[in-house]
Order: sequence, then C-alpha cells, then structure tokens
Amino acid sequence: MANERRILVAEDDLATRRAWSDLITSWGFQVATAADGAVALQLAESFAPHILLLDLRLPRMDGFGVLTALRERNLDIPTIVISGQGEIPDAVRAIKLGAYDYQPKPIDPDHLHVTLRHLCDHLDVSREKERLLRRLMKAGELGQLVGSSAPMRRVMALIEQVAPSTAAAIIRGESGTGKELVARTIHELSSRSSGPYVAVNCAAMPDTLMESELFGHERGAFTGAERKREGCFELANGGTLLLDEISEMKPELQAKLLRVLEEQKLRRLGGTTEVKLEVRVLAATNCDLETAIREGRFREDLYYRLNVFTVELPPLREHPEDMPLLIEHFLGEFRHETGKEIGGVDDECLKVMQSYGWPGNVRQLRNVMQRACIVSRGPLITEHDLPPEIRRRNGPGSTFELRLGCSLEEAERELIERTLGFVEGNKARAAEVLGVSIKTLYNRLERYQSKAR
Repeated sequence: MANERRILVAEDDLATRRAWSDLITSWGFQVATAADGAVALQLAESFAPHILLLDLRLPRMDGFGVLTALRERNLDIPTIVISGQGEIPDAVRAIKLGAYDYQPKPIDPDHLHVTLRHLCDHLDVSREKERLLRRLMKAGELGQLVGSSAPMRRVMALIEQVAPSTAAAIIRGESGTGKELVARTIHELSSRSSGPYVAVNCAAMPDTLMESELFGHERGAFTGAERKREGCFELANGGTLLLDEISEMKPELQAKLLRVLEEQKLRRLGGTTEVKLEVRVLAATNCDLETAIREGRFREDLYYRLNVFTVELPPLREHPEDMPLLIEHFLGEFRHETGKEIGGVDDECLKVMQSYGWPGNVRQLRNVMQRACIVSRGPLITEHDLPPEIRRRNGPGSTFELRLGCSLEEAERELIERTLGFVEGNKARAAEVLGVSIKTLYNRLERYQSKAR
C-alpha cells in the first residue's frame, strides 16, 4: 500500500521541496525531505526510504555523489533523478550509476504518480523475482534465453540489472542472436510485465507507412485513412515498445521519435490533440550505429537518448560450449511438435555442429534442429540429418579467394554473389547468412544492377 511506502525528497529549493512533499503526501506516501546531498545520505540510512526523489544539483554533495555513496554503502534504494533542461547527458550518467529513472523539470505530476506506482509494484515482487532469477541463471536459463557460458552469463547479468529500471536500452548483435528474446525478457522481468509488449520491425514496412505505424493517424489524415488508428506507441502504453532494426529508420522520422521520447506524448498524423504516454522503449540493431552517425544516417542525439544501457549479444560461434544446452532446449520444443522421441544428437554430429560457423546464429540453429527432427529416424540425430551447407562446410564452393588490391565494394559484391550461389538464390537465406536485413540485401543488389546498366 502507498501509505506503507516511505519516500525521501532531496531538493535544495525550499518552495519546490515543499510542493513535491505536499503532492506526494497527498497520494498517501510517508515523506521526508533533505535540502542538500549530505542530509539526504544521512536520511537514506535513518529514514530508510523505499524510494528516493533526487535533484542532481544539490549543495554539499551533488546527486552523483549521493548515488555513488549509496552504492558504496550497499543501500539499494530505487532513485528517480530530477534533471533540468539540457541535462539529459547527466541524467543518463546518473542512471548508469544505478538510478531507476529520470524526469525533467518541471515535473509532470501525472507522470511522477504513474512512475511511483510502477516502482511500488516492482518493490512488492522484487524479492521473490530475485530468488527466481538466481535459480534460473544458475541453470543457464533466463526467460527464453539459454546458455551457461561466460558470454551468456554476462548478458543475463546485464538483463537482470537493466530490467527493473525504466531506462531505454539498445540491444546489439548479429542477425539471429536473439535480440527480440532479450527485449521480451527485459519486459517480463520489469514492473511493466503486466502491461503490453509491442515489437515493430523498422525495416519491414515502407517508409511512407512508418510514421502512421508508430504514431497512429486520424480519419482522413491521408488517402485511404478511413478510420482513426492507434499507433504502436499507444498500443504499448503502460508497457514496452521494441523498435527492431532501428538503423533502417529515416532521419526525418528519427527527429519525431526523439521528440516523442523526450516529451512522453505524441500527436497522431492529422490530429490536433496530444496523447500522453508511459512507454519504455527498447531498440535493437545488427548495424554499427556509430558508423551510421558518422555517415549521417542516424541522429547522434537519438542515439544518446536510447543508449542508456547497451546489451551486446555474442554470435553463436563465440560460445559453442552452449550448443548442447541449446540443442536440448530446441529438441524439447520439437519433440512435441513432431511426435518423435529423439534423445539428442550423436557425438560426430555434435562435433560437426560445433565446428560450423553459424552465420545465422541461434535462429539458424533452431531452424536446423527443427529440420533434423522432421527428417531423423531416431533415436539420435546424425550428421546426415543436417542441411547440406553444414555437412559440406569444407567442401568445394564453400570458400573463395579475394584479389589483393580490390576495393571494399568489389569484395562485398563478390561475397554477396557467392553467398547467393551457395544458398541457391534464396535471398532471405542469404541475408540471414550474411547477417544483414533482407531490405539491406535488396538495396545492395539494386545498387549493383544500376551500376551495371
């Protein structure tokens, strides 16, 4: 209950401090106040608040000092940082020091109230959830993520750290490494888990429809808009929105996205009223966003707004020791689907699979196991049940030589053409092997054709 929750307000301006205190007290919380960082740190121990509302600009000890001292004293107090205009980099730094969320001045009372409710919900379940997380991670599982290797344990530990906060995050990794699974796991482990989870692929829709898809539209906003439609942001209200392949978003739309993220409200296409939002945004990409920024394809300010946390997923070739766990996980899924009692893979088959490069990563492994379960006669999957491209990994046609002195574009074109030949012209499969989106592959092929004309 709210009246059982204690909140510490640390703000040096007397009028502001009193206003915040009166407002939060009216919601049923117990409130203590501090005019500087040193007093706030003392009250953090004596008052033992459940939640800390912390202004970054405090006398004697600023907000960063308070956060650092809390960490050094092992005082785990969820903290909402209050930042002035133009202080977003400082707020991001504070979240990296352990803050739960940040809100700009002047505080929006409705937004603050919702955030406090979310935090209280999180506090109610956090202890039980933490015990569950520790047990699952020890077994090499977290949500639908599987792996007990050091790289995967690092990923799981970071997910455990980022999930309880409301901070944005960028999930990076090659195609097929499980970025969408990470996003869903973060949502399921957060205080927003009872809210909606919405995922939108920025590369899978035409640029002309992207704005309407994200922000919605009113009836008559454009030709064919016969009724009002809510966009992905509104559908995700109270929950989590994943923007997959965000590097494919056009720069002009990135500007509108940045504004929505900063203001937490939007106006539908063709609309005149603003819709308030309470959405956590995660972004996923298999591209180098720093390069995209240098080339002018991605806004630097949007990058810093999203990149509060980064979760980097390793390619499967960097943790082949997880393959037995992954194989068993997928076999458990497909045994029921095929109705076959397959016990596992034989030793020779496992050696072949662990020596293969897996350009399509875990997604490719899942598809391979599904196929193997269908064609296998059991009781174990053998090398002969694997697709030809894995069995002939060292056979003719699986390698080619590059001429020294050729340009990067020539090398890229040769690799794409060879890969298309390797997968017998299947462009979707070629994109998966190359670790790029199908849209990127089509763009490259179109560029090569236009130069050949």
